[in-house]
Amino acid sequence: MSRLEELIQILCPNGVEYVSLGEFASINKGEQLNLTKMTDDAPYPVMNGGVSPSGKYHEFNTEENTITVSQGGASAGYVNFLLTKFWAGAHCYVVKPKNERVNNKYLFYFIKNSETKIQGAKYGAGIPGLNKSTLENLSFPLPPLTVQEEIVRILDTFSGVVTELEQKLEAEQAARTKQYEHYRDELFDFVDDDIVSYVPLESVILTLKTGLNPRKNFQLNTADAKNHYVTVRELAGKDIRIFDKTDKVNDEALRLINNRSNLEVNDILFSGTGTVGRTAIVQNPPTNWNIKEGVYVIKPDRRKINPVYLLYLLQSGVIIKKYEGKIVGSPVISLPMYELRNLIIPVPSLEFQEEIVSILDCFDTLVNDLKSGLPAEIALRRKQYEYYRDKLLTFTRRA
Repeated sequence: MSRLEELIQILCPNGVEYVSLGEFASINKGEQLNLTKMTDDAPYPVMNGGVSPSGKYHEFNTEENTITVSQGGASAGYVNFLLTKFWAGAHCYVVKPKNERVNNKYLFYFIKNSETKIQGAKYGAGIPGLNKSTLENLSFPLPPLTVQEEIVRILDTFSGVVTELEQKLEAEQAARTKQYEHYRDELFDFVDDDIVSYVPLESVILTLKTGLNPRKNFQLNTADAKNHYVTVRELAGKDIRIFDKTDKVNDEALRLINNRSNLEVNDILFSGTGTVGRTAIVQNPPTNWNIKEGVYVIKPDRRKINPVYLLYLLQSGVIIKKYEGKIVGSPVISLPMYELRNLIIPVPSLEFQEEIVSILDCFDTLVNDLKSGLPAEIALRRKQYEYYRDKLLTFTRRA
């Protein structure tokens, strides 16, 4: 029998009292803050309606070790625990125990365990919000303080294991990626000019086009929108990575965008504005997504250049150095399309290109195996953690 089971058997053998959160915790909104007063060098994070801090401020209005719940925006209902002093904004609920019968960290774990339920109570179609009453009416078990403390000890330990795995992943990922990038750049630094031709990009492609921005053309996220609107954010090296926050367009908008982009399998996507140089390759027919105007569509001439070779080449330090000096604009930067067309690139024979692709595919697989290996383990641990957290926070209700 575990220590927790012993404590429950001794201290609450007949079940546990369930109480409302509003009865045992204060729930208050933070204070409005002029966003222009936030500065990068300020010491205190500003928590508002998002998952992470929205900035930094030179003052704080809330002490460390405090529970917050996002009140407004797409992340309304997200539960956090701040370890440092911070500024609680107007779209942030601050939750604090009212008396010593409730352990602060125990309360956090219970509210976090109820996060899905809380988020399901959001209101509003445009900018979702969360009513204070949703939190106040949340029913939670209140075992003796000793039991709460043992639950916190167990969950803190389990949480530490997951954090350690994440740190291990980040370290291994960084080392493997650095090795891959070094080897990739060496492959594209041709020392024998007899095996390679240096030509402008436009000589080995069929077209260079772009997507379409809404402006007067269409609206994002309409009621009938079911297709993804891909921006710089969704370009993930080789793949298109769709997020919960990825905007959507309806079928008519998709048709309008594709009239301009003419997306096809093996087209290379290259971000020409904002974060210049992010890439992806169209691997499947793009039937339910298309791109914004700042994303360029490079259509390789496959008689002259292997599309995946071109993708890897555009990711290389050799080519990045060439186009960095041609980027213009401030604060929004861009690489003009004519500069991309005229970019001088190394093009060996198709057979040599295929050899390079084969080598880099192996490296890419190694890096991605790491992404699917340790993260899979982390996901499993998280799932186990959430399962046990739910079990630990579920009690027989006292009659």
